[in-house]
Order: sequence, then structure tokens, then C-alpha cells
Amino acid sequence: MAKKPKRPSRRFIERNREDGHDRLYKDYFGENPVFSDIQFRRRFRMQRHLFLRIMKALKNHYPYFQQRVDVTGRRGLSPLQKSTAAMRMLAYGVSADAVDDYVRIGESTAMECLRRFAQCVISIFGEEYLRRPNPFDMHRLLRVGEDRGFPGMMGSIDCMHWEWKNCPQAWKGQFARDHGKATIILEAIAS
Repeated sequence: MAKKPKRPSRRFIERNREDGHDRLYKDYFGENPVFSDIQFRRRFRMQRHLFLRIMKALKNHYPYFQQRVDVTGRRGLSPLQKSTAAMRMLAYGVSADAVDDYVRIGESTAMECLRRFAQCVISIFGEEYLRRPNPFDMHRLLRVGEDRGFPGMMGSIDCMHWEWKNCPQAWKGQFARDHGKATIILEAIAS
């Protein structure tokens, strides 16, 4: 009988997660954050108060999003780090490994954060926000569409990627898909 090949052991990487949390807090959530509300909105694709509302709901309802202390007395990943990793992967469509540099969280942990984040958001907010629109919602959406010059419009749909032949070299990584070519999304308005 042939021996089963040994699986390489996982190597511990000291990410200094406490410094990662502190830097994230100072940059975006402290009393005098380094980055403005406009920069927060651009980078997180939502306003700060909405981010904090979602993070607090996760922390209050699910132990996974609460910061714990390990047997050595060291703090684990904060709710801020776990929520940021999940939201950045969703907002930018980046891989789990891409959030490690700034958030200081490993790839497998980032994937676990994303999986649990999606489950928890559906559980907490699903009944209120992930439902069919009621008559009040329909009226509001139609009014918003009309205010923007599209009477009768209920929403918009991302429908396809177009190749961006003249994409600046520095941006190619952000706009590249599986095939390595930079694309932009053509958004079609549906009524």
C-alpha cells in the first residue's frame, strides 16, 4: 500500500492584528479620523453610520462577530476587522487574500467572515430589506426615478462588462476579470 503524501503544515503568520484594528479605527472610525466622510463613502461604498449600524447588529446578535480573548489573554480579531473584510470583498469583488495587507486577516478567516456576514445580514435584515417592495416602496422608487429623469423606472440592472482597451495601467488590477482584461460595467436602466 502506497503511503499517503503528507499535507504541508500550516505556517503561522504573525499579522499583528491588534495594530491592524488600531490603524483601521484611527483611519476611519476615531474621533478625528484620518479619512473624511467622502473618502469613507468612496472606499466602503456606503456611509459610515450605515456601516456602523450593520457592524453593531452583527456584534449584538452573533458571537462570531464579538471580539474574544484567547487563552494567552490576547485579543482576537475585532468586529470592525471582520466586518471590514467582508464588506470590502463584497464592495470591490476582491479575493479574500487581498484584504490581508490592511485589515490584517488571513485568507481562510476572511472567507469565513464573508460567509457568516452574508448569513447574519440575511437573518437580521432580511425581513425588512430583502423582500418584495410594498406599495409605499413602489411609490418612493417611482418618485426617485422620476426625480432623476426616468419616469416609470423602478430600478437599474448591471447587465454586462465591456472591455476597457485604454484602461490606465495602474488601474488594470482593479478592473480585470478572470480573463485578465480590464472591463467596465454597462448599467442599463429597466422600467
